[in-house]
Amino acid sequence: MPRKQPTARQERLGRELRKLREAAGLTAREAAGLLGAVSVTMSQIESGVAGVSEARVRRLAAHYACTDSELIDALVEMATDRTRGWWEAYRGVLPPPFLDLAELEHHATYVDEIGTAHVTGPLQTEDYARAVFAYWRPELPESELEPRVEHRMRRKEVLARGGEAPYTAVLHEFVLRTRVADRRVARAQLDEVLRQSERPGVTVRVIPFDVDGFAGASAALLYAGGRVPALDTVQKDVPSGSALVDAAAQLQSVRTLFRKVESVSLEPAQSRDYIHRLAKEL
Repeated sequence: MPRKQPTARQERLGRELRKLREAAGLTAREAAGLLGAVSVTMSQIESGVAGVSEARVRRLAAHYACTDSELIDALVEMATDRTRGWWEAYRGVLPPPFLDLAELEHHATYVDEIGTAHVTGPLQTEDYARAVFAYWRPELPESELEPRVEHRMRRKEVLARGGEAPYTAVLHEFVLRTRVADRRVARAQLDEVLRQSERPGVTVRVIPFDVDGFAGASAALLYAGGRVPALDTVQKDVPSGSALVDAAAQLQSVRTLFRKVESVSLEPAQSRDYIHRLAKEL
């Protein structure tokens, strides 16, 4: 039965299958014929509206002459995954992008974030997150504010996986000094960043105000590594909210951007010392 609202992960699987088909020079009708199906079936698979079995993924890959076994295995994993993670509790409560981001982080092999406006989501305290969401206009009612805060706190799961899925955050000094609420919340937030930075697999780096060569003030983003590089994804803030980006050229551009931003940041140990000094100033 067709899905009413496929997730971003389901849509991504469909897009990747379409890319393989187009690279093979086949039409949707021709590909459907290889499965003994009608063209509408292929359209539904490639839009994420319909699921696809492991056998069909492998059959299509063979007909598309795809020899990248790691990519094929990763697509099979996406097709057969039946994970119902903690984010499912928020379906119908929060907008889909919140759920898609949590699912993206859950499946990521690593996560790199740049924070130039706020402390990155997984590193935020509850009070800090509440202050950020409460600042939205039009103002959110309590019934919508609290689920957003709860969801953000649940995203800390990404910090607890150790070396299995490393997490790196590059934070500008601006976000560490900005008081989104009051002095108490600001001090607790710095303490939380320091505490989380001590976890295995978690790296926090700071870009001081006086560093030379930083022109990336608008570079806030999240980069999630896929099982293979072709399945990497970027989450970016846009005027309408947030968007997931996975075009090869854009992924390469963002990887380059992250390297540039990281290169002007302090080393992890220096960053912790820097945050300690900022905390003492509060």
